[in-house]
Order: sequence, then structure tokens, then C-alpha cells
Amino acid sequence: MKARTIVLALALFLVATAVGYAKTNPNMGTWKLNEAKSKIAAGSPKNHTVVYEESGADIKVTVDGTDAAGNATHSEWTGKFDGKYYPVTGDPTSDERSYRTINNHTLALTGRKAGKVTLTGRIAVSANGKTRTVTTTGTDANGKKFRTTAVYDKA
Repeated sequence: MKARTIVLALALFLVATAVGYAKTNPNMGTWKLNEAKSKIAAGSPKNHTVVYEESGADIKVTVDGTDAAGNATHSEWTGKFDGKYYPVTGDPTSDERSYRTINNHTLALTGRKAGKVTLTGRIAVSANGKTRTVTTTGTDANGKKFRTTAVYDKA
């Protein structure tokens, strides 16, 4: 009986910790692109709005922007920040994405298309939680390498 109580208490603690992490994670919320502070590679898409929100036990990331031709884009990813790959929809450059927590304010990002890495990056939220900088490198559809630094303000 005592062992059952300990296991139940531990399970409740882990659930509360996961819920608390999502609520205190500085990445959570809506982020708007600050083009004046960003260095977007020529011909690269622009993610104008990025939203991180809870989706059950997972995190959902919704991205709205424009492609290189100025056409509207919308992609969605739902998963955990555990370094594993989860499917992404609506992104022509990747069909799966992985986020890994480096520390409370920094994530590593990797995108793959058909098993091949197309994008790697780092997402860093400022100490005050008001600014988010996303630095990515990768190869575009034409095989050209790019590096982009996008700065976002918390909405």
C-alpha cells in the first residue's frame, strides 16, 4: 500500500511539473517578426507570426508567413521539446521537425524532408521574455545554402 501511494504521488508530481513547465516556458505565446532587427536571407520565406501553445501534454507551434514569392504560408507542428522528430504540415521544406531544450531560454531546432536535414537552428528568448531570436542555417529547394536571423517581439 505504501509503495502504491509513493508511485501515485510521484506520477502526480511529474504531471504537475510538465504542466508548470509549459506555463512558465518563455517560448509560449504569440511572437511577431520584427523585420527591422532581422536579417532574412534573400529569397527566404518570412515567418510573420509564430504561436507556441499547449496542446494536451504536447506543445503546438503554428507559423504564418510568406514564401519567397510573397504567397501566404501556414504550417503546424505538435510534439515535445525532447529532440525527437514529429510531423509538420504545411511546410514545403520539411515534413518533420525536432525541438530540443538546451536551457530554459534556448531551444535547438532541426527540420527534415524525406529523412534529409534541410534546416538547423537555435531559438533564444531574452532574459526578460520580450524578444526571441531565431538563427537558422540550411539549404533551400535549389541547393543554395542560407543563414537567417529572425528577431521576434512578444505580442
